[in-house]
Amino acid sequence: MHRYRTHTCGELRASDVGKDVRLAGWCHRIRDHGGVLFIDLRDHYGLMQCVVDPDSPAFPIAETLRAEWVVKIDGRLRPRPAGTENPELPTGAVEVYAGAIEVLGPAAELPMPVFGEQEYPEDMRLRYRFLDLRRERLHRNIMLRGAIIDSLRQRMKAQGFFEFQTPVLTASSPEGARDFLVPSRMHPGKFYALPQAPQQFKQLIMISGFDRYFQIAPCFRDEDARADRSPGEFYQLDLEMSFVTQDDVFTAVEPVLRGLFEEFAQGKPVTPTFPRIPYAEALLKYGTDKPDLRNPLVIADVSEEFDAEAVSFKAFKRVIASGGVVRAIPAPGAAMQPRSFFDKLNDWARQEMGAPGLGYIVFEADGGKGPIAKFVPADVQARILAKCGAKAGDAVFFAADKPAAAARLAGAARTRIGEELGLIDKDRFEFCWIVDFPMYEWNEEEKKIDFSHNPFSMPNLPVDDFLALDPNDAETLLALKAIQYDVVCNGIELSSGAIRNHRPEVMKKAFAIAGYGEDVLEKKFGGMLRALSYGAPPHGGIAPGIDRMVMLLAGEDNLREIVMFPMNQRAEDLLMGAPSEVTPKQLLELHIRPNLPQKS
Repeated sequence: MHRYRTHTCGELRASDVGKDVRLAGWCHRIRDHGGVLFIDLRDHYGLMQCVVDPDSPAFPIAETLRAEWVVKIDGRLRPRPAGTENPELPTGAVEVYAGAIEVLGPAAELPMPVFGEQEYPEDMRLRYRFLDLRRERLHRNIMLRGAIIDSLRQRMKAQGFFEFQTPVLTASSPEGARDFLVPSRMHPGKFYALPQAPQQFKQLIMISGFDRYFQIAPCFRDEDARADRSPGEFYQLDLEMSFVTQDDVFTAVEPVLRGLFEEFAQGKPVTPTFPRIPYAEALLKYGTDKPDLRNPLVIADVSEEFDAEAVSFKAFKRVIASGGVVRAIPAPGAAMQPRSFFDKLNDWARQEMGAPGLGYIVFEADGGKGPIAKFVPADVQARILAKCGAKAGDAVFFAADKPAAAARLAGAARTRIGEELGLIDKDRFEFCWIVDFPMYEWNEEEKKIDFSHNPFSMPNLPVDDFLALDPNDAETLLALKAIQYDVVCNGIELSSGAIRNHRPEVMKKAFAIAGYGEDVLEKKFGGMLRALSYGAPPHGGIAPGIDRMVMLLAGEDNLREIVMFPMNQRAEDLLMGAPSEVTPKQLLELHIRPNLPQKS
């Protein structure tokens, strides 16, 4: 017989009754029923009920056991007595009658119990992460994460992609978030950086002649924590393809994401074909470029209606006259809601969104009611109803501001109203592509044209036409689109991607329009520029976030629940004590002298 176990705690069934077995694991729960001890023994594979009565030679040891002690139990498998079976447990029809117990690893008094799913403070959970990971929900999520990554690898290989590894020690990038810097001992005063993403390397792989690359890539960014991103590191499904258009990227990626979600969605519907929504349309209809399509509400532009001569609502007219817009958000069936429903939404707009409030009209059978209804004639109300697809019994809320601010408020109100009215179907996964991002935007602070999204994207214009653009023609430049795209699921951006700018002359022109001379381009991106000068194929890609996909499929709202060893909100690893001080000798070897801030 094996030293520690003949079976795992999750594999024994009624067909094994009568076997002498040896199990090893953790004492998940110990119950005393009138002198008979029941030990729920747990390992990676499941739970097994073990019974020890006073007649058993194991009873004296069993009496000393405590939660989370690691033990080995020898015994005979038998059916559970009639009426005591547990149908929710795969091993619930049988139990082990223990004849011998050996303590393999006693446990000190627990700072937090493993049994049950009670909530505990984050610092305690992270400091004792090894205990937290023993809990069923977290253990299940981590195993789900591994299965998702396995599935992604298989699906990418089936699409003809090959997995490559890119460097983790690289050069500091001038774009994006702050780098994590690594001092060089051999080159005093110089630093490596951990990659924020393998962006330049994966493009160099394409330039080197490898056609389809992917990697489960670690990315490192020194940025503040968010619920959907670790402050230190995260992983993404990084991929790049040569000789492709945007359609080719979508054709390769969409089946991978759809198939993955269908595999792990537990029967929840998944978008069969991802709709493509232009960026401008997304801002108008949903108030965001990350729309949650589970929400059926669609925003409408009613600026023209409120600018009509017959309308006397001056607050909106002033907004429109100063270059603003009015957006309408329908609220189906809201006419039946109490006044407090409308007051709460107004308070939310003021307190959380910093807006003057949300105007609204309640449409009843005999016409519009509410604070601003009297300023809007019946025929204009009818046009508003038609634009919003609303009817009697519904309400319509209004957000009035400059276009960007109105979109933000209307988008947030759309989400809030959808939640309040129970309109969002939480049991489905709705994907979409956001396309046609603007190449440039106006930087109001610096009074200049700047890149809008990604400076390395190809403009959606023939090369010769782009090279002929007048850099002073702001109207044309601000209307220019890039071949950039995002993939969004349930209101969460999984990734941005693009067809890359593979022509050096186009890159020089693109950066010149944004005010960056060739000297700046050479200094910051000289390696990439040189590579593009020696024959680069048209190429493009994307990098969906692993953590965000796992969060969606696990039904979690915080990455702490799907990452094995996360940091806290202050970018600290409480378990391992990182970041930590180092010795003077280590600093001397690196030619570093700390210049610490003065303590207040």
